[in-house]
Amino acid sequence: MKPSSTGRNHKTGGKITVRLLDWYDAHQRALPWRMTGGKRADPYRVWLSEIMLQQTVVKTVIPYFESFIKRFPTIDDLARADRDDVLRLWAGLGYYSRARNLHACAQKIVSDHKSHFPKTITDLKKLPGIGAYTAGAIAAIAFNQKEAAIDGNVERVITSLYALSQPVSEIKDDIRKKVEALIPENRPGDFAQAMMDLGATICIPKAPRCSLCPLVKNCAAFKAGESTNYPVKQAKKAKPHRFGAAFLLRRADGAVLLEDRPDQGLLGGMTGVPTSAWQEIVLEEEMLLQSAPVKARWRKLEDIVTHVFTHFHLTLSVYHADAPNTLKIQPTHRWSSANGPEGEALPSVFRKVIALAGS
Repeated sequence: MKPSSTGRNHKTGGKITVRLLDWYDAHQRALPWRMTGGKRADPYRVWLSEIMLQQTVVKTVIPYFESFIKRFPTIDDLARADRDDVLRLWAGLGYYSRARNLHACAQKIVSDHKSHFPKTITDLKKLPGIGAYTAGAIAAIAFNQKEAAIDGNVERVITSLYALSQPVSEIKDDIRKKVEALIPENRPGDFAQAMMDLGATICIPKAPRCSLCPLVKNCAAFKAGESTNYPVKQAKKAKPHRFGAAFLLRRADGAVLLEDRPDQGLLGGMTGVPTSAWQEIVLEEEMLLQSAPVKARWRKLEDIVTHVFTHFHLTLSVYHADAPNTLKIQPTHRWSSANGPEGEALPSVFRKVIALAGS
């Protein structure tokens, strides 16, 4: 843990920055991608953790991060890996384009940058899967550059601190300017992580822990008695609902028919069971069975599979059938091992299908 920031010459930020860093020195989270004892942050670990943390909470990410580091301890190890192995290890974490970009980014860093992460925001954003936030986080945390890393947690802290009453989507530039004004010259990486920790553990949605907040004396939302009112968000549109069918075909030896989905589109590059198209209308069974991968005695299960994606809800009817070992299948399909689909890079929705069918 770094020494206290008290008394240091913070050229920007003033008392807010000093209070925040003092709190961080005493209360920072122990996370497997963070270095302690004054050691310099590892860009590879920072990058890997930030990609995993996109749209995913820390508790979920930690075991995946540890598995990745054990399997691919360096950027070179990840770049040399077969992409299917990367997807398999990622299975269940969701947002699978992140895994494809992760692998592509590793290969580009090895081939174009001699296995070293670029240090500037501009060069980092040229890499697959790295946007403004991730580039800022890597530059600040890994290279101690005075760059802003603004995610949802940071937006919540800043809008509360200054009682910014417009919807976040309309004041992105204002939020960035306020963050940049607080970043100290000497500890930008610690500042970035302190803001993340404050938003994740203290300035939390719905029930902020204001009595424990180091910035409560500076917080306009707290002074106005409006701590739960920020950030202001535009009303969310109701998620559409889509429907379809999943087909579980099982051989006598326990193998299950699978398909490798194309790289483009939802769940791109992942392995799944064959399905019909997912549409916003409920089709009759006769229509659904036209999408079955082979002709068979398909039996519909009584229960259904439901799953929530970022932009829609999904309901799948599940059909299952038995297949002879000699059945010919399409080139886009393949059989799992005789032990079943365990170990395949299966997204959660397809694991639900297989579990429902008793595989």
